[in-house]
Order: sequence, then C-alpha cells, then structure tokens
Amino acid sequence: MKNIFGKFNIVDIIIVIGVILALLVGVFTTKHFRQTADKQIEATSEISFQVFLRGVTVTGTEFPIKAGKKTFITIRNVPYTELNVNGVIYSPRQTAIASNKSEQYILVNDPSQPAIFDAIISITDVAKITKDGAVVGGNKIKMGLPVTLEGENYKFNGTISDVHVTSDVKVEDSGEKADIS
Repeated sequence: MKNIFGKFNIVDIIIVIGVILALLVGVFTTKHFRQTADKQIEATSEISFQVFLRGVTVTGTEFPIKAGKKTFITIRNVPYTELNVNGVIYSPRQTAIASNKSEQYILVNDPSQPAIFDAIISITDVAKITKDGAVVGGNKIKMGLPVTLEGENYKFNGTISDVHVTSDVKVEDSGEKADIS
C-alpha cells in the first residue's frame, strides 16, 4: 500500500479526483438529473426590437440608416451579425418654447443644433425564447441594453428601447423626418 501512494504526489491525486468528478457530472447530465442551458429554451421566434439613437450628428442631406437595408449590430461590445432594418424614424433635436397662451409650450427645431438628430431604428431577428426573455447572440435582449449599429458610412451607439416577440413583425416605416419627442 505504501508503494502505491509513494509513486503518486498530491497533484496527481487532485487530477484523478477532478477527472472522476467531471465524469460524474457527465453521467448525471445524460441521465437528466442535471438541467443544461439548452433545456431552458422554450421556443425560437422572430423578434422585433427598436434601438434609440440620441444626439446623432448628421451633416449630410440624408440619414445614413435606411429601411430595407442591413446594419451590422454589436451587442455589449461583442460583434453579432448583420440584421434587417425594418423602419427608421428620425427628427432633428427640438426645444420647447413658450407659446402666446399661458402655461403652454410648443416644440420647434433647435436652431443651435441643426445637425443633431434623435432616431428610432426598428430591427428584426430570430431569437431563442427563455423564461427571462429573448436571447440573441448569447445576450438577453432587453430595454436599456447598449448596442452599436454600423454600416458602410456610419457607426452609432444606442440603446434598445422596445422588444416584441412575434412572428408577424409590423413596424412603422416612413423613412422620413418625424416627431419622436
């Protein structure tokens, strides 16, 4: 007995115990005693989410993101994939001024920031649906999640402002300036 333990040191024993534990976890997983991550997925469905871009500077004549085109999306600084843009609503930065009537205000384009826009971009993708919500590219898609939209001539940072799980995505698409304030 002393000869057997004399040939092994403590590191060898720890490695053997680790391998045995890994085998036990594998056996329990295959016998369904342990639930894995893929068991938590309830369905796969199409989702539509909106990305709010605040304070985008555009000095050109056209807004660079177009409905019907694709945009590359980065979620939490991890590149994901190109997705379809379903709708684009944008408006110049606005400011409130008092009207002639008491206690009423009207919104007008801010003359001090003529090239600053706010935009809502509607995007669709296929997601795995779990108890906690939709999962796209290994990330839970929820409101407030930081994302980056990138195309051939733009790269804008925004946040997800709305998420809908649906198979029939209906999105407003004017492709023109609109009031989103």
